[in-house]
Amino acid sequence: MDYEFLIKDLNLNKSQKIIGTDKGLAKIGDGIVNVAYSIAKSIYLTNNNPNNNIIRTGKKVGKNILEAALKNANMKNFAKSRANAHDLADTVESLVAYVWLNNKMTLKEIIDVLADNLTGNLYIRNEETKNATVAFTNLLNFMKKFLPEK
Repeated sequence: MDYEFLIKDLNLNKSQKIIGTDKGLAKIGDGIVNVAYSIAKSIYLTNNNPNNNIIRTGKKVGKNILEAALKNANMKNFAKSRANAHDLADTVESLVAYVWLNNKMTLKEIIDVLADNLTGNLYIRNEETKNATVAFTNLLNFMKKFLPEK
């Protein structure tokens, strides 16, 4: 199914700020980001489990991970001025939704990029935060080619 009607108006006035600060996109992206990370983490943990057990997680992504990833990818220009951590996390979610709704990346592709970039012991909170930030930074860097330059 084509979802273009949901972003047709954004594509008419395509700009980084308009896309990155759209609250509706952020709400859609919140679900995409959380399901993608949960599945990517499940894949990573299952593939790195010495007991060969299948591991399913329902882990949500913290705003600090998304905020840091946006900064690391040098994409704060998509966020509103004076944005706090919550605003910057919303910007990441908006960007993911925009790329997905434009059929530039499938959910599977988003999951694969995240899973391929996860490393380390994700059972240690600080290590998971650091490694999830790297995975999301790499996802954002990959998505740049699908986003407006101005």
